[in-house]
Amino acid sequence: MNITKIGVTAITLAAIGALTLSGCAGGGAAPASKANADAIISTNGSEPQNPLIPTTTTETGGGKIVNSIFAGLVYYDATGATVNDVAEAITTDDNTTYTIKIKPGLAFSDGQALTSNSFVDAWQYGALLSNGQLGSSFFSDIAGYSVETDSPLTGLTVVDDTTFTVALTAPLADFPQRLGFAAFYPLPASAFADMAAFGESPIGNGPYMLDGPKAWKHNEKIDLVVNPSYDGGRKPKNGGLSITFYANEGAAYSDLLANNLDVLDSIPDSAYGTYESDLGDRVVNQPAAILQAVTIPARLPHFSGEEGTLRRRALSMAINREEITKIIFSGTRTPASDFTSPVLDGWSDTLTGADVLTFNAKQAKKLWAEADAISPWTGSFQIAYNADGGHQGWVDAASNSIKNTLGIDASGAPTPTFAQARTAIADRSIQTAFRSGWQADYPSLYNFLQPSYATKAGSNDGEYSNPEFDALLARGSAEADLTAANSDFQKAQEILLQDLPAIPLWYANVTGGAGVDVHGVVFGWDSVPLFSEITKG
Repeated sequence: MNITKIGVTAITLAAIGALTLSGCAGGGAAPASKANADAIISTNGSEPQNPLIPTTTTETGGGKIVNSIFAGLVYYDATGATVNDVAEAITTDDNTTYTIKIKPGLAFSDGQALTSNSFVDAWQYGALLSNGQLGSSFFSDIAGYSVETDSPLTGLTVVDDTTFTVALTAPLADFPQRLGFAAFYPLPASAFADMAAFGESPIGNGPYMLDGPKAWKHNEKIDLVVNPSYDGGRKPKNGGLSITFYANEGAAYSDLLANNLDVLDSIPDSAYGTYESDLGDRVVNQPAAILQAVTIPARLPHFSGEEGTLRRRALSMAINREEITKIIFSGTRTPASDFTSPVLDGWSDTLTGADVLTFNAKQAKKLWAEADAISPWTGSFQIAYNADGGHQGWVDAASNSIKNTLGIDASGAPTPTFAQARTAIADRSIQTAFRSGWQADYPSLYNFLQPSYATKAGSNDGEYSNPEFDALLARGSAEADLTAANSDFQKAQEILLQDLPAIPLWYANVTGGAGVDVHGVVFGWDSVPLFSEITKG
């Protein structure tokens, strides 16, 4: 009998480690006598796309908040290791049926009891088709899930207040590893009375909670304070978080330099030449599980069928990634050779077809001419992006590379905010190519591939569908051996390299910094600071 029990399970991550920043010459955390346990840590963020409901939060602006106010069965430490949080034990003897025991006596921040039903009811809500939750596909492996009709997750069974079971449709060895993602967070019983109202002022069970019912000031900031009910591994060493939704990264960086911001997790490209000298030992530059790409939906004119495939390949080979990452990003990005991230176990830079991601002006022109023979190109090629995210520099550079190589009109198409850009992408009203990318939810190749490219997946914004790709994902996720699973995922990527539903550009490092009075800053494997560890004073 092969029993899998999740306590602390290390994931092999190539070339990654947590980097601790210090605001003083001595390094490390502030001395206990000097640190102010009530200090509020200020940081940057962006206006969430949606109400703060875990099952519909699939972007980084909302994710930074949701992951702070909720706690799942497990969480991921700085290196990507899986650690029990609400779970006492997760066991299985066949990788198909899992028994989950949660710690007794837990409660949400308002005192409501946290039981097995808190998870089961939340998952049922998140998976139900008519609820339209963006993270619903994360439940697709649980028995009863449907994308065609409203159907309950028949694979979920409550045994008692602290025990429930999960029956999957096929073996998944990494199922416990997935359970730290936001879609699997619990919800209090009160949430279901009015989910829209709950999303504006959510009640969670995590290390922080909203500082009152009006804590979320839309398009401005959100204030969080310590949740006294939380007693897990992420117990805060500070008094709370104040997350400001900056209109652009330059303003956030200016606040950091003026010591009006404690932690910044993204340096603007305009400061790449100076940020290391500006910040000294308060700077961070480390690999993270982030991929930047451009998605070109097949519904756009000239981008369906064989013509569309030829044009995507031509555009990809017309972008000089090496030059852009060197000049625009000062080496804080690495040209992509696949659809995932080099910090993940199983990553490969030798996939068949990866040459399409290498600058080749001659081949790009040839492919574009072949597409013109099918249907002559008309119009301008535009890349939409959110102007509050520091993307103009690279979008302009990529557009110029395309323009100079293919001899067509190409330019960026800015949208003021991330939330506005995401809304246009999600409701399919956007009529251009657009900036896309992925910041991992959990450390796995599968997590980069399934949500963005599986048929009808929640983050499949280009509406890509390929049955062969889907089959390889399913086969890989059912493998008992991680090496075999990763082999399947690599084969699935080779299909993506042929179809190019998105054009991978580069892998991102997390580049950030801390204020002069701030200590114990650790950026995790996913580029997000471990806020609970930060002290000030």
